[in-house]
Amino acid sequence: MDDDDVYYFTEEDCYCSDRDAFDGFKCDHDDVIWLARRCSSSAKIITKESLLAAQEENLRKVMDILSLREPHARTLLIHYKWDVETLLGTLVEEGRAKLFADAGVPETADLCIDLPTWEASLITCEVCMEEVPGEQASRMDCGHCFCNDCWTEHFIVKINEGQSKRIRCMAHKCNTICDEALVRSLVSKRRPDLVPIFDRFLLESYIEDNKMVKWCPSTPHCGNAIRKEENGCYEVECPCGMQFCFSCLSEAHSPCSCVMWQLWTKKCKDESDSVNWIAVHTKPCPNCRKPVEKNGGCNYVRCICQQGFCWLCGGAFGRGSSLSPLPRCSCGRYKDDRGRNQDLEERELYRYMHYNGRYRAHADSFKLENKLRETLQQKVSSSVENDSAFYDFSWVDRGLYRLFRSRRVLLYSYPFAYYMFGEELFKDKIIKEERQLKQRLFEDQQQQLEYNVERLSKLLEEPIDKLERDRVADIRLQVLNQGAITDSLCQKMYDCIGNDLLGRPEDIAPYRSMGIERASEFSGSLSSWADRTDHNPSVLQFAKAGVAETDRSLSSGSRKDGGRSLQRKRAREDGAVDGLLDLHVPATEYY
Repeated sequence: MDDDDVYYFTEEDCYCSDRDAFDGFKCDHDDVIWLARRCSSSAKIITKESLLAAQEENLRKVMDILSLREPHARTLLIHYKWDVETLLGTLVEEGRAKLFADAGVPETADLCIDLPTWEASLITCEVCMEEVPGEQASRMDCGHCFCNDCWTEHFIVKINEGQSKRIRCMAHKCNTICDEALVRSLVSKRRPDLVPIFDRFLLESYIEDNKMVKWCPSTPHCGNAIRKEENGCYEVECPCGMQFCFSCLSEAHSPCSCVMWQLWTKKCKDESDSVNWIAVHTKPCPNCRKPVEKNGGCNYVRCICQQGFCWLCGGAFGRGSSLSPLPRCSCGRYKDDRGRNQDLEERELYRYMHYNGRYRAHADSFKLENKLRETLQQKVSSSVENDSAFYDFSWVDRGLYRLFRSRRVLLYSYPFAYYMFGEELFKDKIIKEERQLKQRLFEDQQQQLEYNVERLSKLLEEPIDKLERDRVADIRLQVLNQGAITDSLCQKMYDCIGNDLLGRPEDIAPYRSMGIERASEFSGSLSSWADRTDHNPSVLQFAKAGVAETDRSLSSGSRKDGGRSLQRKRAREDGAVDGLLDLHVPATEYY
């Protein structure tokens, strides 16, 4: 088989933001309200402008409750991964002394306590064993004192090793974290270029160590981080248009769980060579056997010989059929009709081919229906020109959006079914009879949704620009009704998966009728913090420098993976800008 005859599917092929359905259409007042409900979100965007303000929100809570200075509050939050609830829970359960000792904060860290200064004329540094004047030595909050040269070398080494967030005292078995102000003061005298990197690590820790905040995984990177406000599995849309799963940073894949999706993508990649023959662009007509290419999103197609058939299974509907009403097809059900003595490996391959074929078919439909938006815009424009008095086409918006949402649910329901009713994940957890019962329950839901999605797709492909007004009004009513039906069926499928199949609704992102939530702007203000007298001037100056820096286009940037986790923001190759650190680039990328 030639490579030209094989379709290689990628994740980007089926990616489309739910909001793409509304581009280019006029919305009436009701649709503006509907869109506003969809755009409301509890997720917040953390940009370089709002990073410091977001970090300050947590710092302020800890400082007020424990009466601490900012460096000590930051040390506690970094140790507890910026989880204020866990920090306060530890305080209540184990006490203040245990809380401070585990995090490396000295017991004298109270805001109102000042340690006496070092007054000795000469001291002996226990690191280099030399005597130095008292003014050339520094003592940490823990009470340990060493010469400034040794402290400086210690700080430089730790910063270069990427340990800026938790630089410990040099004393043997001392767990105390060194004072930020002293680190900056000593390092700036010998290596001033490392001070911004040190400050950057402290700022960046709010995102890198915080389980409630993650970088947007877009490529090239948009420079945004997203903070969620609720626990559990969650899907969110970044303002750049990237929709992703907050748990695994993959594309949004519900109702498929993160574990299932990761296994599925790996399996598709590993077994692509053995099953590419099922993914050709054409399928034979069941009547004349001529190859038929699908040029629309609907999976009920017709050959030039007027034979209608199902694109998924090839089942014929009857020659000359108008496909109205649409025939029902049950090919979404997996039928294990191979011989009992069939080799287990071959049976598993056949099973994979079944689910993979339908997964790819819906991915193809998703791509073609995405192009349908442009076609509908042209039809609407043509209809307006022919009859300017009849200008309410907002129902097209809703129909397209509901088609995109329900098609995505169907798309990801097949990887879920492959693992849910296989033996790879639930072999010893579900008995065979129970598995078969649950499979029939799920496939009933899936088949019903699939049928109604195809009906909605067929309705939206009608030539509304060439039809009479009464017929367009009838199609409008059918589209709105069909959209409501598919929305209800999608919700039922999620409930079935979460409650009846997995038994753990928190394992998948909840279904949202209004679409995946788009993160909203963080409301914190950097200027409100600048008025405080107890903040660290160096950090504020560094943050302001980043805010003042002009944003540069990321369209030509590249990402350097370097084996790092997806949770770390990728660096652009140009690194620093006009001598300033680029807040789109982690501090670790600069050395």
